[in-house]
Amino acid sequence: MSSFVMYGTLLNLFLLLIVLQFGSNNGSPTQQTLDLQNPNFFNPKLPPRTLSSNKKFEGSSDLVNLRYHMGPVLSSPINIYLIWYGKWAPSQQLLIKDFLLSVSTFNHRAAPSPSVAEWWSTVSLYTDQTGANISRSVLIAGEYSDRKYSQGTHLTRLSIQDVIAEAVKSKPFTVDHKKGIYLVLTSVDVTMQDFCRAVCGFHYFTFASKVGYTLPYAWVGNSGKQCPEVCAYPFAVPGYMGGSGAAALKSPNGDVGVDGMISVIGHELAELSSNPLVNAWYAGEDPVAPTEIGDLCEGLYGTGGGGGYMGQVMKDRDGRTYNLNGRRGRKFLVQWIWSPILKACAGPNAMD
Repeated sequence: MSSFVMYGTLLNLFLLLIVLQFGSNNGSPTQQTLDLQNPNFFNPKLPPRTLSSNKKFEGSSDLVNLRYHMGPVLSSPINIYLIWYGKWAPSQQLLIKDFLLSVSTFNHRAAPSPSVAEWWSTVSLYTDQTGANISRSVLIAGEYSDRKYSQGTHLTRLSIQDVIAEAVKSKPFTVDHKKGIYLVLTSVDVTMQDFCRAVCGFHYFTFASKVGYTLPYAWVGNSGKQCPEVCAYPFAVPGYMGGSGAAALKSPNGDVGVDGMISVIGHELAELSSNPLVNAWYAGEDPVAPTEIGDLCEGLYGTGGGGGYMGQVMKDRDGRTYNLNGRRGRKFLVQWIWSPILKACAGPNAMD
């Protein structure tokens, strides 16, 4: 058969298919619809391992330009001064303190692996210009309760410094500008500028004009009633995900708001230790809005994380989700941290 005849035959068949496609008994075009009764969708809980040949931990990249800008890190034993703003239940305070005290193993028996102390070992890899590493000794040196909401129930980035000023003026709360960091934790009924919309926590340093000293500090809020689907995810999920999306995971200690705070506290504590005056370890050229060692791994909790997946984590017999063990049998779910050695996000619960 010649190519011309073959072409003519194929053309006739093509025209016939067009007539069959658009023609009908009444002359109206056939309507095309999606078959929603038998969908063929694939939405795995973890991305297939075959998608990547990278043997490093998740989130690895040679393109991340995390640099040291010659500022100090917290290389001396770290004294944490807790400021409880608002009304806190003793059980909530104990849970947060157990996490903070799990960072060091000097004063109690080490928790089983993977542990909070092992997680902090990645943070301690960062050094200052003298080669001194971030300290692995973290202690709670003091506590102050502001139960009367001295600055009201709505705070701003400036008024949070007034909260700290109020605390350091009280007794026996001391000013520790050599080894101290100040952690302000606001209760579930306190709102904060940009809370839920842009931040779940932040860190900076106080102004001498406000507090009298330059003190590194961090703030983290309890999102339990305001935006748990934002700041306590994955223990709460957005409404639009209900029914068809991922279900909320069971929190390790039965308090969605505080369990969500734990990872944010870990995030801010790691960044505060490696960049206390916003002139040490960060990526990018803008120190006002730096990308820090916690930011690079936000949302990653285990192997296989990234691209919307949190990674492989553990469940206990009661279905509670966690990836780290702490003191007194506690369990926590805490995001991974960027490793300067691996140039990747790392955590002690890694599977590879």
